[in-house]
Amino acid sequence: MKPLYIRTPLYKSAEIQRRVGKTVYLKMDCFQPTGSFKTRGIGNLCQKLVASGKRHLVSNSGGNAGYTAAYAGKKLGVKVSVFIPTTSSPIFIDRIKSQGAEVVIHGKDIDESAILAKEFLQKVNGGYVPPYDNPDIWVGNSTIMDEVHFQIDEKPDAVVVAVGGGGLSSGILDWMYRWDWHDVPLFGVETSGAASFAASFNANQLVTIPKIDTIATSLGARTITHKLLEWTKLMPVFPVTVSDADAVNAVRLFLDDHYVLVEPSCGAALAAVYNQVPQLSDKKTILVIVCGGIGISYDLLKQYLSQVSH
Repeated sequence: MKPLYIRTPLYKSAEIQRRVGKTVYLKMDCFQPTGSFKTRGIGNLCQKLVASGKRHLVSNSGGNAGYTAAYAGKKLGVKVSVFIPTTSSPIFIDRIKSQGAEVVIHGKDIDESAILAKEFLQKVNGGYVPPYDNPDIWVGNSTIMDEVHFQIDEKPDAVVVAVGGGGLSSGILDWMYRWDWHDVPLFGVETSGAASFAASFNANQLVTIPKIDTIATSLGARTITHKLLEWTKLMPVFPVTVSDADAVNAVRLFLDDHYVLVEPSCGAALAAVYNQVPQLSDKKTILVIVCGGIGISYDLLKQYLSQVSH
């Protein structure tokens, strides 16, 4: 079965090196057909569900996972229903509908939309597509490192990745564990209004944060997957928290440097490098996963910049 994702480029960024004095590699998964890394993991799960006989895919998502499920369903010729929280940008709703999927707006976050999605799932006997918490999603996401391994000039001193629910980090860490990158720390970056990984890491147990309050709505998981917390026991994995302003300003800088527009959720990971957070102070070579995201436009970026400047 041909995968739905494509091989994406890896760049050594002269522009960011000039700004921060470090070697920075950018894995540009923003160039996937759906605009984000979700094509790998969500695409893999959708293909497996359809291969098992499911003819209706049901997703709950803040945006990119639902859009990818809709894209996969259209490619695979099955129905898709996406349950999306009220906090998600209208841009997600329009783009999910553009793939022919049904959109149901419900709940203030993906946890609440999941409840209705699972009730609906029983009625249609469909296949459930969660946004991040599934082994087939992690396996699909690990393919990003299969490519990096052959593209990068050297083993980096650190891997930097945005964390929402932890599905991308879990896939990357699985690869790093299997291929003996045990000496390379992974830094999972969140905005302060969606810092569920930091809360769980600091408590050494899964913590559900009370609410999501961030411009980076794609990071809006109140609880991370248990798998990411398990990886912290086996691998050097650490949380980093940045502000909404940091994330949005990193989006602007990245647009200036690389002519590519990404979501604030992706900007969070970039902000850790642009802002030279203390956790990266001794790291000379850094791999950043540019996860992308479709929930952005020029007008939205102007709006966000205005919000964070006050």
